[in-house]
Amino acid sequence: MRPPHPRTAYRAGLGLAILAILLLVWLSLGVGIIGADGDPVNRVYGTVLAIGLVGAVLARFRPRGMGRTVLAMAAAQLAIAVIASLAGWGMPYSGPAEILLLNAFFVAMFVASALLFRHAARTQSEPGVA
Repeated sequence: MRPPHPRTAYRAGLGLAILAILLLVWLSLGVGIIGADGDPVNRVYGTVLAIGLVGAVLARFRPRGMGRTVLAMAAAQLAIAVIASLAGWGMPYSGPAEILLLNAFFVAMFVASALLFRHAARTQSEPGVA
């Protein structure tokens, strides 16, 4: 199977990152990833979104920088999951296994997006990718 064209990889990476962000906002604010619906601890996921926004602007939406940005988002997502599990946030509504598994889904989406951006950066020159 042929690897995707750099422009296709970039667009797929961006689409996957946006999908993950939309799902993260919906689940954290609407349903609640940690604890019961409306638990204020879910606001901590705003840091993941802030990292994405600041990183994308600093990277000027270029593939190499976008890859690093979504990797930083994945690391922040993982850190939140580990801290929430160890600190017992969300108990008794959300157990550590539930928190870790749900956050692992988002980490996987961000890492897959980063790999697509990495492919786009490696196979095409930086300027004018988007």
